[in-house]
Amino acid sequence: MSLRLGDAAPNFKAKTTVGEIDFYEYLGDSWGILFSHPADFTPVCTTELGKTALLNGEFAKRNVKVLALSVDPLDKHKSWINDINETQQCDVNFPIIADEDKTVANLYGMIHPNASETFTVRSLFVIGPDKKIKLTITYPASTGRNFHEVLRVIDSLQLTANYSVATPADWKDGEDVIVVPAVKTEDIPAKFPKGHKVIKPYLRTTPQPNK
Repeated sequence: MSLRLGDAAPNFKAKTTVGEIDFYEYLGDSWGILFSHPADFTPVCTTELGKTALLNGEFAKRNVKVLALSVDPLDKHKSWINDINETQQCDVNFPIIADEDKTVANLYGMIHPNASETFTVRSLFVIGPDKKIKLTITYPASTGRNFHEVLRVIDSLQLTANYSVATPADWKDGEDVIVVPAVKTEDIPAKFPKGHKVIKPYLRTTPQPNK
């Protein structure tokens, strides 16, 4: 199954390291990140889950709940968590799904047969409170993800969901943003009272409205 931006994120029930969960119930009204890793007790995955755990406070600040997945069984997950905590100096306290029958992996298209017929690639989905897919990122097994970039795009998604703005290349929270073309230039002062610049008729910037 190929999920696209704006599609409803499929719901599922699954065994995890914190017990059985219903995905929608777990998310509640929060934003969510669902991400897969190829296998337990592998080096890149160890660093990724450790980094996610170390950024727990940043995700919580943004009202984001995290859920990881691999096709390995629950007992391996629980044993591996000890290694992650030891080597990455962290405390993994988010659920890791044991997707042995590949139900969730197939629902979300996490297995790419030309890369591996048995293991999940590094898929990552950002899901909004409306349970729609807001962002997808797919990395090969050999390349670890940049979780600071994940935080950056969540900042952008949450900002642009609430204001008529877009974020430019390399934007970071607190920097100027772009006024979307649907807003007429003459309407900008009322909508964005902090001021604006007209660089081109189609390129107008304004200070970040929620700062």
